[in-house]
Amino acid sequence: MKYLKLYVFTLFASFTSQAQTEGNLMEKARKIHDKVITIDTHNDINVHNFTAEKNYIQDLDTQVNLPKMEVGGIDVTWLIVYTGQDELNPAGYKKAYDNAISKFEAIHRLTEELAPSQIGFATTSQEVRKLVAQGKKVAMIGVENGYPIGTDIKNVEKFYDLGARYMSLSHNGHSQLCDSNTGEEDDTWMHGGLSPLGKEVVKEMNRLGMMIDVSHPSKEAMRQMIELSKAPLIASHSSARALCNHSRNLDDEQLQWLKDNGGVVQTVAFTSYVNTEKHNAYSAATKEVYNKVGEKVGFKVLERDEVRAMDDEGRKDYYEDYRRVRKLSQPKIQKLKEEVPPVDVSDFVDHIDYLVEKIGIEHVGISSDFDGGGGVEGWNDASESFNVTLELVKRGYTEDQIALLWGENLLRVLDEVQAIAKVIQKS
Repeated sequence: MKYLKLYVFTLFASFTSQAQTEGNLMEKARKIHDKVITIDTHNDINVHNFTAEKNYIQDLDTQVNLPKMEVGGIDVTWLIVYTGQDELNPAGYKKAYDNAISKFEAIHRLTEELAPSQIGFATTSQEVRKLVAQGKKVAMIGVENGYPIGTDIKNVEKFYDLGARYMSLSHNGHSQLCDSNTGEEDDTWMHGGLSPLGKEVVKEMNRLGMMIDVSHPSKEAMRQMIELSKAPLIASHSSARALCNHSRNLDDEQLQWLKDNGGVVQTVAFTSYVNTEKHNAYSAATKEVYNKVGEKVGFKVLERDEVRAMDDEGRKDYYEDYRRVRKLSQPKIQKLKEEVPPVDVSDFVDHIDYLVEKIGIEHVGISSDFDGGGGVEGWNDASESFNVTLELVKRGYTEDQIALLWGENLLRVLDEVQAIAKVIQKS
């Protein structure tokens, strides 16, 4: 009996010590998370969520909105002017341009008309710091796919004047500006990297002070961008190809280019770019559940490319129905996770660890791709952002290091790009 009591006491002491340790980590992580500037560099939008009746003041069924940012302690959201790839002709360019303008206008409507007391608009690091100091959330603009500029290079400056501070030159499919990573599928290329117009756009972005985003362009296009650019580049939402062999991720050679260039890779919490095997297994299992539940309510789950190909109205209707089906499926999904584990925050931070070790902490950042397919278990929307900081603290990252990852590296690149632009403009 004496030994049994001793065993129980030791076991209790062990549990108590573990609970205290976890509590200390939570407290430490919370202090850091509340103190540093937290920046998520890639959040897609739907213009229908930027109206007087329905907007980000409300806790919409979106991964990002003001209430979720508040709960999760996210200071800065880069809202994305995204346009899917279409035909390379005047009609396609016109339609894409109009789509882009509608998204620029929606973002400005949020910060200037709908919620100016809650969220401000920033184009520089100084403006970011000022707004955060005022207790406001911050919106910035990135352009995903340069396709909407068409063949008129003057549109680059128009987008800059509307607040765009980064732009990628392609998306899924080759644009008039450069080849896309999707060319790897069948080794088919249009330009062999950058087109002549694309090379001029790189120079124009340098002149204006707009960051060049390499997250979707091909490897050769990236190489040529780095060769041409006088300023650092960013990958706004990519992870490490060494850990997940997807063409949207950067391989070790590309990472070294980015380091030598002084740029930053914003590690993305997109399950299929974090761990393809786990993603595929969990996706197949959940899709089966969603299909069964969907059949009962007349809904069919589509592939991501099929959804991307829809117009804004069709995509809006699809996602509304899809979210309803997901809610109805939750009891079955929660049980499923015990058998088929989803990609989670730990898997995501594995990529941060790898990137930090490979190219140094000064060149690594954080992004989610929320409302564009992003999100991992534990960081499924902006309200869960603290979990990323907690995982970083558990792995021994310091406050200064976490500050670099969550935003300071990105702001440093933005400062350097804008400083170089001033020199170019003077000369």
